[in-house]
Amino acid sequence: MMTMRPDSLYTADYVVTQNAGRDVIQRGALAVAGDKIECVGHTDVLTALYPETRRVDLGRAVIMPGLINAHTHVSMSLLRGYSDDKALQEWLQKDIFPQEAKLTPQLVELGARFSMAEMIRSGTTAFYDMYMFEDSVFRAADEMGLRAVLGESTTEYFPTLVAKDKEAYFDLIRRYSAEWADHPRIRQAVVPHAPYTTTPELLRECRDLADETGSLFGMHLAETPWETQHCLEQRHLRPVAYCAQLGLLRPDTTFFHLVDVNETDMQMLADGRCTGVYNPASNMKLASGVCPVCALRAAGVPMGLGTDGPASNNAHNMLREMYVGSLLQKVHTLSPTAAPAQEVLDMATLGGAAALHTPYIGSLEPGMKADFIALDLSAPQMQPVHNIISQLVYAASGAEVRLTVVDGQELYRDGIFRTCDYAALLGEIQEALAWTRK
Repeated sequence: MMTMRPDSLYTADYVVTQNAGRDVIQRGALAVAGDKIECVGHTDVLTALYPETRRVDLGRAVIMPGLINAHTHVSMSLLRGYSDDKALQEWLQKDIFPQEAKLTPQLVELGARFSMAEMIRSGTTAFYDMYMFEDSVFRAADEMGLRAVLGESTTEYFPTLVAKDKEAYFDLIRRYSAEWADHPRIRQAVVPHAPYTTTPELLRECRDLADETGSLFGMHLAETPWETQHCLEQRHLRPVAYCAQLGLLRPDTTFFHLVDVNETDMQMLADGRCTGVYNPASNMKLASGVCPVCALRAAGVPMGLGTDGPASNNAHNMLREMYVGSLLQKVHTLSPTAAPAQEVLDMATLGGAAALHTPYIGSLEPGMKADFIALDLSAPQMQPVHNIISQLVYAASGAEVRLTVVDGQELYRDGIFRTCDYAALLGEIQEALAWTRK
């Protein structure tokens, strides 16, 4: 294989590789050439191998793969704290849907940029998003440098903010596909909202549209017991079986939530080679239930980890999500061995890569994309280091992130955003408060 001279050599006390052996290298180094990782190893070895390469010595820090937020609605940062302490259906129908009816492309882009700044600051390098006016999110992700899978969501209720009817929506997806087909970091998905807001015909046509445009396919599924009951009453099938009947269980498909699933559902998802996403904080806050993520993984369903939107979490902090996700499984199963730190880290990295159907991220290995972060280990809660994986999952808060790199480009380093004017964003988000008060 042809090798390149690295542009940069990043060194730190630890490098967490997330490779097949889950190797952790003390006094480790990461050599980056262009948008890829050239080499991973001990600092002394790589320094001798590449003596002329620019060295970035992070010192008392840990370098690790960038975290992957496998389910969110980034523009909902506009509604962070707007409506809290309500069940999902009441929250959606009475508060969120009416407020979203006032959205504009400019507001969606502002909310997306603000969320992306939060993700960059707390160590997320890639995300899977579904919302409205998604071309605004495409632009924001392009300019801010994050990796993303993005989808214009739809329901059966036309006209919508973006399309007067179903045909107009399909034309919009085709236009997005043409405009963004060759982007190195951004992929498109077709993402109908959920079984209870769509028809069988619309879901089949969305699936066909994904095939036509070469897009991925995603949807909220089995999020609450209410959804299961509604599906049984309307379709005479549980949600997963309903999707199976419609031909939606495919290898390019990601289902978000999967809270109310039984063993038969899990087997169908595994047989369909689908990927799921665990959203612990949002599911707890809305009292939707607990995703049986350990059982799903044991059944053979790859699982990513996601925050959901910042209106129901209320943060885009994947380090916090790992902590919450592990503890929720322990108390739910009454087993302290459930969802151990390494498995949760796997979900936030390798599982996220599976959820985004992007195999070249999630670990630090030669040939993989140079998507990585570094956390400061000098803070009191990060010492002493008996087990670095334990520190990342159970002790880190997100404030320790010193460096965020995507495709070899530094997006954030030591308090400075490299791809956005955060001070200007902060001013704009304050002005956007007027929108919620109209």
